[in-house]
Amino acid sequence: MEEKKTVNMTSARWVIKITYLLTAMDLTCMFMQFGIVPYLATKLGLDAIGFGYLQTFFGILQLLGGFIFGRFADRFGTRTALTLSYLAGSLCFLLLSVSISVPLLFLSRVPGIFIHGLPGAQMVITDLTSPAKRADALGKLGLCFGIGVILGSSLGGILTTKFGVGISCYVAAAGYLACALMGLLCIPSQTKPQSKGNEAQQGTSQSSSVFSFQEIIRLLTLPGVMDVFLIKVLSVFPTGVFLIMLSIISIDFFGLEVAHAGYLMSYSGILQMVVQGLIIGRLTSRYTEQSLLMLSVIVLCGVGIAMVLMTNVFHYCVIVPPMVFSFSVVGVIADNILTKSVPVSDTGAMLGISASVTPLIRTFGPTVGGFLYRQFGVSSFGYLQLMVNVPLFFYLLKKKIPQKEEKTQ
Repeated sequence: MEEKKTVNMTSARWVIKITYLLTAMDLTCMFMQFGIVPYLATKLGLDAIGFGYLQTFFGILQLLGGFIFGRFADRFGTRTALTLSYLAGSLCFLLLSVSISVPLLFLSRVPGIFIHGLPGAQMVITDLTSPAKRADALGKLGLCFGIGVILGSSLGGILTTKFGVGISCYVAAAGYLACALMGLLCIPSQTKPQSKGNEAQQGTSQSSSVFSFQEIIRLLTLPGVMDVFLIKVLSVFPTGVFLIMLSIISIDFFGLEVAHAGYLMSYSGILQMVVQGLIIGRLTSRYTEQSLLMLSVIVLCGVGIAMVLMTNVFHYCVIVPPMVFSFSVVGVIADNILTKSVPVSDTGAMLGISASVTPLIRTFGPTVGGFLYRQFGVSSFGYLQLMVNVPLFFYLLKKKIPQKEEKTQ
């Protein structure tokens, strides 16, 4: 079949542009729930602890689903996996629209185990780009993420306030269905390049099940994979925990009003768009991946010192650019290295494992961040940065990351 053939370069560029559009639409719909779910939870009588349980439940589902989604994409094609993600998103909002009780509200979170549109987009781009150009292409997904955050959170809040929860949910559900239809029409059924004979056999999956825990172990024990994965998890965890607590810190420590606290979040989102969309590609064309990882870890050490000394919102605004820079660079570069470290047939599963870092932080971050803030204050987040990233820097200094470090020509 013609559709099964390897995508040519012209078609690949077109598919990548469509993928960026789909990702922006997907994330806009996804972030609409940030205006809907808190409103609905409050209306149904959930207190702060109950709402925390709801968020943790969703985080655990996403954490469990990341690898399964990646394996599913490797087995059945990324188009099928993305379609499943978009349909699950639509079902999530339809269930939200009829959530008239707390159990139904929790039930509406269950489809979240399959909602992985951003990792799915990373899989398409990984399949259709060369290793040398992959980091730049993956980084541009940050622009889609920023658009989704800004449009989705605003649209969800406005529609819920003016027209009610039902209309907001139906708009988001319709948006997801539109994504599913566009994906079916515009993305090839198979985006992976054809593997060479010896490459296809070396270290490839021996299990046909998408639920195989042994496959996680196999991928993480491939040369260099565990090192890079742990570097990503450890280096971004302190920043992720701080960002989770930012809304509370903004009001309690900085003394800001709720609206102004929202502006700080938007400020971080815009900076992330700039770094991932405009800066990372230029850096990867000039410097090796190991150099960029070391630079990011050094900058995070500096961020840690600044956070220890931070006393007001102006200090925070100065700290945010280097913090977002390092956070974004580590994420993109680590994903790029990981996809080059596994066989082509397993890139989806590897990206699924890597994508589990975000729900991992979302699940455990509130508990860790709340404890640190209550017991030791804001400076504790700076000390956490230093405790993690100073040893990481010396580790990177002594150990060469054993991946191909190709620069864009």
